Amino acid sequence: MTEPRTPAANPWLLSVAPMMDWTDRHCRYFHRLLSPNARLYTEMVTSPALIHGDRERLLGFDPSEHPLALQLGGSDPAELAEAARIGEQFGYDEINLNVGCPSDRVQSGRFGACLMREPALVADCFTAMRDAVSIPVTIKCRLGVDEQDELADLEHFIQTVAAKGCTVFVVHARKAWLKGLSPKENRDVPPLNYQRVYQLKRDFPALTIIINGGIGQLAEVETHLQHTDGAMLGRTAYHEPYRLAELELALFGTPLPSRESVIEQMRPYIERHLADGGKLQHISRHLLGLFQGLPGARGWRRHLSENAHRVDADVSVLDQALEKCLSQMRARAA
Repeated sequence: MTEPRTPAANPWLLSVAPMMDWTDRHCRYFHRLLSPNARLYTEMVTSPALIHGDRERLLGFDPSEHPLALQLGGSDPAELAEAARIGEQFGYDEINLNVGCPSDRVQSGRFGACLMREPALVADCFTAMRDAVSIPVTIKCRLGVDEQDELADLEHFIQTVAAKGCTVFVVHARKAWLKGLSPKENRDVPPLNYQRVYQLKRDFPALTIIINGGIGQLAEVETHLQHTDGAMLGRTAYHEPYRLAELELALFGTPLPSRESVIEQMRPYIERHLADGGKLQHISRHLLGLFQGLPGARGWRRHLSENAHRVDADVSVLDQALEKCLSQMRARAA
């Protein structure tokens, strides 16, 4: 790896993908402890839900989560503009439009990956959001959907939206198959085509192109950064979160925290959540992978999984899980 980067020079160098049911405010707080510089994204929030729903529940976050982007789902320019304004008022650093989610729910609502077929509409949505806020508006998309051509159709999509002023595209290096594959299968079955994303950067050198999809190892990130402007981690960041700390060290030179110190830093946050009537499992489920790959990982996961759901569960459950983890590690080392 070259000299550590300056985050201000490229805010999108390292980021964690928006993931439904995973990247909630508790997950993001945890990830921020592991990586002070990674750009974090919310779960997708639909524009109607944001306009008409409980905004604090949908948008609330801890100030430590910055830099933080709000991902919106929708296809109505006026609604998206209003939702973007609300997001900026809440203090988000970026508004991202979802043009990549393949679930049945987003297809029926005419947003997500199906919008890859309607680049002119996406351009209109982008324009409305950009005109409504002063923070960056970005697009997250796929290589295409169903029978679309990954060369011609993707090029047309990017050209159409970029012509309206969009300069940042996060590209999941897979197609989405809306016919015949489930949302889960769409995360694995369509083949990854990193070379297509590299070509996109060569074709549009003035744009900021962020690559996403199947990225986990430091060596992979290093390779991608030779061809694109940034790497976005998805499931690896969730299931093996300590990778974020290792990438933070490699990319930004930030000292590597111990896993135990991260848990210690989580304690006050967890105690505040419990004092406000929250449940331990709301947070602990995001911590299960912290020791992934180490001898004590199983003891850590098992104790949290079996005890965090209890009505009286508090931070002592975390302490007990850590002790079981460390015991297994000591036994392995003996």
